[in-house]
Amino acid sequence: MSYAEGKYAFGYCDRTGFRYPKKDLVPQIVNQRKTGLLVGRDVVDPDQPQLQLGRVRTNDPQALRNPRPDQSLEESRRQFAWNPVGGGVTELGSRTVALDISAQVGRVTVETA
Repeated sequence: MSYAEGKYAFGYCDRTGFRYPKKDLVPQIVNQRKTGLLVGRDVVDPDQPQLQLGRVRTNDPQALRNPRPDQSLEESRRQFAWNPVGGGVTELGSRTVALDISAQVGRVTVETA
């Protein structure tokens, strides 16, 4: 079936009720499906991909299978600059001044009435 072009035709937005040229009315899409509403181009809500769980690939592997790190150097076998608690400059140059920690072990008794 063919339709007339209707270059002077107008329609009303289903969301705002404003009058628009027929060519400026677009379908509202939610969850990748048309809802049946025709809305103006300036008030259309874009379909949000973060609401489409399961449709977007979320697998993002970070680790390597069977890694082979360099075993020949001593530096490759230790963690660099990992000294969060201390009191000075480490051998690698990181500053941990004023990060001292203290702890005590004791017993707590709670009585309820």
